[in-house]
Amino acid sequence: MAEEDFTEVTEAYGDWEEEERRRRREAIRDRKPFEGLQVDPEIDFYPEVADREPGDTNIVKWGFDLHPQVTFWSAGILVVFVALTLIFQDQASGVFGEVLSFVGNSFGWLYILAANIFVVVGFFFAFSRYGKIRIGGPRAQPEFSTPAWYAMLISAGMGIGLMFWSVAEPIFHLTGPPPLFGAEPLTGAAGKAALATTFFHWGLHPWGIYALVSLALAFFAYNRGLPLTFRSVFYPILGKRIYGAWGNVIDVLTVLATLFGLATSLGFGVGQAAAGLNFLFGWSTSTAFQVTLIAVITGLATMSVVAGLDGGVKRLSQLNIYLAMAFMLFIIIVGPTLFIFSVFTQGLGEYIAVLPELSFWAEAFTGTTWQQGWTIFYWGWWISWSPFVGMFIARISKGRSVREIVLGVMAFPTLLSALWMSVFGGAAINLQLEGIRDVATAVNENVATALFDMLQAFPLSNFTSLLGIILVVSFFVTSSDSGSLVVDHLTSGGKLDSPKPQRVFWAVMEGLLASVLLIGGGLGALQTAAITTGLPFAIVLLVMCGSLYVAFHEELDLLESHYDAALFRSRHGALLAHHGLDGDGMPVVATEAAGDAEES
Repeated sequence: MAEEDFTEVTEAYGDWEEEERRRRREAIRDRKPFEGLQVDPEIDFYPEVADREPGDTNIVKWGFDLHPQVTFWSAGILVVFVALTLIFQDQASGVFGEVLSFVGNSFGWLYILAANIFVVVGFFFAFSRYGKIRIGGPRAQPEFSTPAWYAMLISAGMGIGLMFWSVAEPIFHLTGPPPLFGAEPLTGAAGKAALATTFFHWGLHPWGIYALVSLALAFFAYNRGLPLTFRSVFYPILGKRIYGAWGNVIDVLTVLATLFGLATSLGFGVGQAAAGLNFLFGWSTSTAFQVTLIAVITGLATMSVVAGLDGGVKRLSQLNIYLAMAFMLFIIIVGPTLFIFSVFTQGLGEYIAVLPELSFWAEAFTGTTWQQGWTIFYWGWWISWSPFVGMFIARISKGRSVREIVLGVMAFPTLLSALWMSVFGGAAINLQLEGIRDVATAVNENVATALFDMLQAFPLSNFTSLLGIILVVSFFVTSSDSGSLVVDHLTSGGKLDSPKPQRVFWAVMEGLLASVLLIGGGLGALQTAAITTGLPFAIVLLVMCGSLYVAFHEELDLLESHYDAALFRSRHGALLAHHGLDGDGMPVVATEAAGDAEES
């Protein structure tokens, strides 16, 4: 091909890239406002269930629109749990402790193995030929700008947890390093182990779980036309039975895992908010006061629920990110700046170096139980959160490729979490090792006070403590808001528009469950709830990996056999003709000459 022909092809592709950017801008600008997690399927990929509609067996009465089996079983189990915990309040704490030990001792290995499988499968989908699959089909465009997309997934994904554990966890590991590292407490080696372990718990593994779940939910909703519920993910395995008993069991497990995972986070958040108010105003930190706080903040969350996804969650999520970034920048400026950046750099290196061993470490030869309260708890917590966060990310990820979602969900949040932990955890470690402030004593006395105790060592401590409380409350509201949207969507059978009173009901249930867990056993009860509900759901997610592989393979066969060439010709035929190129990107004159040569 002549040099001028290459120039024409380059110009055509340059115009094509500009056209793609224009289409993205128009898709974001012209989309309709979101009220909930609606997905209106544009295709009926499976003819055998084409006559089924989301929520077509629902009970519609008294302002509710409910899938009877999923709603009544989920609500019934929750009511029984709440009643037993309140009736046997004195015994509840001991029972929670025994359950926590049993699950950790008997199934810790399963959690560790499953979390690694999820990360490997996510990277496999991203870097293999499946990475080019686009959610919503080859022509789909994103409905949110990339900054807004990141803001919402970060805010929904880990907001409260990052606030609660950013100082507490590194200090815990500094004073009691994981046995794997063999470091002496309160030394430089312990500090290095503390940051690497914290990065591990908030890095690739949790975000890998979220990425995989969001991929599965988004693909089956946007590319297969099935309801945005967890049962849809298993269509390649169960077929039409997703609308029967098996599908109901899957969605009930999803609802319970989501509610208990959220209740764990809300319990942490309200404990930290109460500790901050105690620091500033001397208010009580009693369980009764925390329950009152939950009621007040849940009320704020219901207002956000009524406002909808665009009016509530999106705006609050962006506000959270702005406030959090300002908070972090302040600590970087007034804190040990060079130490923070050194800790971030060295911590990342140590995390990468120990990641293979740490990922598979199961304390098989140490005879310790350190992981029960840390890694096993975290993996159970992230797995129980995955339906909520995954469904939320799925809903806002239309138009993005598999590779874009996996790398976007795993890479950016991992780096941001590591930076956040380096800033707050690194500053606390510096204070402790330099003898400036004894943060460790405050952490051991009441873990919820960790952040506010550290802030006392820096200027404007009252202001920053107040900002910390505002952030915790704001993250609480977005988590409760997003969670109630997800649970409501599940219990309405994936209905496009379920009534707002129904969303309010589930927001109240989340607050009630968090209150009961605090009454029944505090931090231990919260950890038990996450680990116990995460266990059966880990099995569900492992099966999901196989189902998603089958569906992706099917999709790629379609793409490679028809979509790619046909789509390019249909979308850019006029553009290529303008540059004198045919549908395959070849100069028309050269093509005609080749045809004449063949005829002769």
